[in-house]
Amino acid sequence: MKNSILLIVTFLFSTVTMAQDRKQKDTEWEQKFEQLGTMLPTPNVYRTASGAPGHQYWQQKADYKMKIVLDDNNQTITGTEDITYYNNSPDDLEYLWVQLDQNMRARDSDSPLIGRSSMRDTLSALAVFRLTGDSDYDGGFKIKSVKSSGQDMSYIINKTMMRIDLEAPLKSGQNMSFSIDWMYNINNRMTDGGRSGLEYFEDEDNYLYTIAQFFPRMAVYIDNEGWQNKQFLGSGEFALTFGDYEVDLTVPSDFIVGATGMLQNPNEVLTEEQMERFEQAKKSYDKPVIIVTEKEAKKNEKTKASDTKTWKFKAENVRDYGFCASRKFIWDAMAVKLSDGNEPLAMSYYPKEGNPLWEEWSTAAVAQTLKTYSKFTIEYPYPVAISVHTASIGMEYPMICFNYGRPNKDGSYSDRTKHGMIGVIIHEVGHNFFPMIINSDERQWTWMDEGLNTFVQYLTEQELTDQLGYEFPSRRGPAHKIVDYMSGENGLVRPIMTNSEQIRQFGANAYAKPATALNLLRTTVMGPELFDKAFKTYSERWAFKHPTPADLFRTMEDASAVDLDWFWRGWFYGTDYVDVDLSNVRWFQMQTEENGLESRNIKGAGQGIDGSNSNKDFGSDPQAFVFAESNRKYREFNQSVDNGKIKQAAEGKNFYELTLKNQGGLVSPIIIQWTYTDGSVELEKIPAEIWKINEKEVKKVFMKNKQVAKIVIDPDKMTADAYTDNNVFPRTNDGDRFEQFKEGKD
Repeated sequence: MKNSILLIVTFLFSTVTMAQDRKQKDTEWEQKFEQLGTMLPTPNVYRTASGAPGHQYWQQKADYKMKIVLDDNNQTITGTEDITYYNNSPDDLEYLWVQLDQNMRARDSDSPLIGRSSMRDTLSALAVFRLTGDSDYDGGFKIKSVKSSGQDMSYIINKTMMRIDLEAPLKSGQNMSFSIDWMYNINNRMTDGGRSGLEYFEDEDNYLYTIAQFFPRMAVYIDNEGWQNKQFLGSGEFALTFGDYEVDLTVPSDFIVGATGMLQNPNEVLTEEQMERFEQAKKSYDKPVIIVTEKEAKKNEKTKASDTKTWKFKAENVRDYGFCASRKFIWDAMAVKLSDGNEPLAMSYYPKEGNPLWEEWSTAAVAQTLKTYSKFTIEYPYPVAISVHTASIGMEYPMICFNYGRPNKDGSYSDRTKHGMIGVIIHEVGHNFFPMIINSDERQWTWMDEGLNTFVQYLTEQELTDQLGYEFPSRRGPAHKIVDYMSGENGLVRPIMTNSEQIRQFGANAYAKPATALNLLRTTVMGPELFDKAFKTYSERWAFKHPTPADLFRTMEDASAVDLDWFWRGWFYGTDYVDVDLSNVRWFQMQTEENGLESRNIKGAGQGIDGSNSNKDFGSDPQAFVFAESNRKYREFNQSVDNGKIKQAAEGKNFYELTLKNQGGLVSPIIIQWTYTDGSVELEKIPAEIWKINEKEVKKVFMKNKQVAKIVIDPDKMTADAYTDNNVFPRTNDGDRFEQFKEGKD
């Protein structure tokens, strides 16, 4: 009966509101709830309307057998690779495209030409160096040969892409093998920059190598695009094909090597004592076992071996390959039990300069990452996950990543350094899932790996609370942390759905905003249980496949039965922000003989309680509305309305008409905190669909048993509302912001 009463009373008020809404001009309706429709690609047999792979979905495969030599004296890498390429597409291919990412460092590279620069009154040595360049450094691949069955193949190099012409088309269902011989000079990452390269330690004349993008790699040929052969200019990362790898890495004999894949010949490259520790690590679940100690690493630093060793690795179903090598490395590892029969090794490689911080926290962070990501996406499928320490970097590859976080020379470190290191390790290890397994096209859509990964990074950081003893201070994820970016200067904000090379404010756009959007979608729109099921469905559907944005959008709706087109449109395709203005509140009670309330005209929308525009308080008395009896029959009740009962139930109740204006343009759920005069508090959430009829302004009436003292919109900053001083009623006299109310200073 209570719902019926509220329905009738709300109807009386809504008739006035509807009349006002009809005065809105059609041009003010921006169709924020229109379905995405043709904005998304047409579903087909490869990618369905549900967001799942279609029954004829296909993808290519590329297997590699490589022999790599790292020359520590000349800082070069020389390689021979045999590639077997499988054409699983329905198309015959007349040529192949191969990525040559190191060519962004070649002398004819476009990357420095398109880079922007400007002069300042004062320039550092590094700034001048980067303006003038390193005339001695000759970067880029030196391709020695491209052959098939011993015969030279015809090829042409266009910057960072190489086209290999075939004598006869590679037909659908066929495969072919060819080989490439190459070398390049390793870049000094500390001066030249880059995701891969060397760090030089002058005190002992030693190098630490973190090597990736180091070999010619097959470009992706895909159903929705054909060849992904967009040039590598530096910002957009990689689109890559899955395959199996067998890699021999030849390095000085005193080097320790970590790499994508499982070490195949530990007995040939480790001492007997190190072998025993390695086996112990496979059974240690509580803490890491140190396989190469700091004492052994310091001993290695003092002498330079003239002979070499070859470390052999195998990796299955990976999309890329990376490795690290140095005589400086300490190495520790522990097992992570994810399920019966799946106990990958979490491992860390770090020089003495990383201690004590790295010994204390690196492998623990790796282990936590595998556990949390496995819970929210898919169970980690690879045998190892490696974190490597070197200065000023955070970069990821299958099973291995390179991370910063260096203590002071005396071993001390700040909380900021500690949290930064833990955060970057979680983020880079997390990239194993996005995009190393759920293999989106980074060259086109940075947010699909960085944004999704940053979101699950946030969930992982929060699950570290027990180990840390306090809540991790996450930089990205909570809604209020994105406000400054989203409400910033118009020309500097671009949609999330922007190609990697055209993004402005890269970190905020591609990392923070999509991560915040997903966190808000989880906590405020869908709820954790429903969101987690849908997100896991997406991860499971597209593991070891090539998803697009449409596949994510469609799957999240398909697996949840929640229409989210308004959300994707606003958060991912637009640049509006959230600013809900609680512009007016009016308080009513039903007029009775007992209360003697004065019946006042209710047409004064937009005015304060006292008839002014001050919006300062509720006034001393409510306005009255007159109960109008009716004998109409309503289908909803299937009976005549019982005027007496409705009137009796409404007596003494407080009716609050809230006027809400969408000042920021981005439609959002509305979270209302009601504080009553007796001190009690109630939280109420209104779905975003309240804006469907009028995206600019809505009025809504709430019936409350108790008298309201204060109303706050989004009290816990869950919706990324940009301006919180218009979220509160009554307003303060001095215009203080919302934080003062939250701290109890009102």
